[in-house]
Amino acid sequence: MRRRALLALPALAVLAGCESDGAEATGELRIATGSPGAVYYRYGSAIAELCKKYLPNVHASVLTTAASEINVQNILKDIADVAFTQADVTDSHEKEEPGQLAALARLYDDHIHVVVAAQGPIAQLHDLQGRRVSVGGEGSGTAITARRVLDVSSIEVREAKYSLDDSVKALRTGDVEAFFFSGGLPVSAIADLARDFPIRLLNLAEPVKALRARWGDYYAERVVPASTYTGITATVAIGIANYLVVRMTMSEPLAYGVTRLLFEGRDELAKAHQAAARLNIRSAISTPPLALHPGAIRYYRAQKP
Repeated sequence: MRRRALLALPALAVLAGCESDGAEATGELRIATGSPGAVYYRYGSAIAELCKKYLPNVHASVLTTAASEINVQNILKDIADVAFTQADVTDSHEKEEPGQLAALARLYDDHIHVVVAAQGPIAQLHDLQGRRVSVGGEGSGTAITARRVLDVSSIEVREAKYSLDDSVKALRTGDVEAFFFSGGLPVSAIADLARDFPIRLLNLAEPVKALRARWGDYYAERVVPASTYTGITATVAIGIANYLVVRMTMSEPLAYGVTRLLFEGRDELAKAHQAAARLNIRSAISTPPLALHPGAIRYYRAQKP
């Protein structure tokens, strides 16, 4: 169904009783997200709310986690049913346990932030050498990518392993001099920080090529516009695609229903965070190294992207 046709339908009524092969979407949907101050949590919470409204036989709930890496583990261990994760995190799992994970969609791109105090001594990435830096919470995609950035840049830091919210607090108090975070723009916790604590984002143009050469084409050069956070200038960051992933064994009607919800509820989801508005049906089907779930494939084929 074309988007303009959907807009004519009353208040997402099309979603109720979403079916595939005549079987209505049913079951539990535990959604693994991330920190309450970041995009995964807001996006996932909005999906859960839409499920409650428009997929009445699906019991949706939200899990607060350290994000990408632990989210994938939660899927594989049957602790979660659907999860947000960075594309680069899925690579090692697909190599170790091929065919266990499947994707419903490529959602939007993360931007790797390296945040420092604007008035501090750190002006470029190599100034992090020897300093205390939060690389992200243990089990997060941020921690994986941050360590890769530092590795290809030959930079050694004194690591702190803080969540986003704790990283923000630590930068304020001086417990850390910088922190990494991977998130869709804008990250609300960073936006809140920048309003009363002047920040600078470090330019990450240099490590992108080295990351791609060593770990694959999951990484791309992206720009954080100056308008994103109070007081910053436009800054080159590292972009990484985000996927919504499930077990390949998820029922086809449920996978179809959730995929359909993402697109036909996109305007509602975007009210929770504007990253949801970036969902595009043409790019959504590109989820390497993961295959799309058969339920998601059924939805996309019906749309003929």
